[in-house]
Amino acid sequence: MTLGIIFALVAMLSWGFGDFFIQKGTRKIGDVETLAWIGIFGSIGLVPFIYNDLTLVLERSNFLILLSLGVVTFLVGIMNFEALRRGKLSVVEVLLELELPITVILGIFFLREHLTLTQVLILCFIFVGILMIALKPGQVRGRHFFEKGAVLALGAAIGYGLINFLTAVGAKEIAPLLTIWCTWVTFTVICLGYLFAKGRIKSFAHQFSKYTTLIIAMGVIDTVAWIFFALALENKELAVTIAITESYPAVSLFLGSVVNKEKIATIQFFGAFLTIVASIVMALLY
Repeated sequence: MTLGIIFALVAMLSWGFGDFFIQKGTRKIGDVETLAWIGIFGSIGLVPFIYNDLTLVLERSNFLILLSLGVVTFLVGIMNFEALRRGKLSVVEVLLELELPITVILGIFFLREHLTLTQVLILCFIFVGILMIALKPGQVRGRHFFEKGAVLALGAAIGYGLINFLTAVGAKEIAPLLTIWCTWVTFTVICLGYLFAKGRIKSFAHQFSKYTTLIIAMGVIDTVAWIFFALALENKELAVTIAITESYPAVSLFLGSVVNKEKIATIQFFGAFLTIVASIVMALLY
């Protein structure tokens, strides 16, 4: 396997575990606070790696791309975290997978990517597996789309499609780690500004001593996921990378079932198995 494929697999596993901890974070410390802590870890941790590339931010076109990515990430992140706070991990994560076709379409139309017939078939298997995880018995008649957090999750899925596209552009045209760092800095500043305006900055600072392990887990794992995603995009096409990384709901489904004791139907487990196998095949072939 190429480095790009390995990076994509690491990102997939990291997102699966990361969203598990993020769900706990949103329920204990709040949406904006969770996003702020993740941003702080990423912003500080990446400085040694992007220091020599900082001058690239001064170019107008680069600055606009990176600023847009940071603002969009903040808005979509809040929607995602609120959906995780309100809903079941296994349901929300699957609805977020609608970002898969959105991202692929953007890559084909704007980045002029081309998929082989085999890649399209594997992509279809991944998406079918995702749908099987979502549509468990009793939800096929429409109840699923009224689960708590469902509407927010759908909105976040569209937003993540745009984020994936902008991240791909930044990784290819600017620098992968600089793209992630600028995104982190932008939404962190927005989060801290919001908390200061609401008078919640002191309570935010005290959270670290109370939830140290949880905050470190969220910050480190989510940052690692986005770093490897950006590195994968530098080496592989957006559509292929997304096909592999978007299997992370299968990881979240197992965590939701085993740790959170969420009831998971047999068809959902089969869908998770199909998704993981198809992703591995995509990785081995490309």
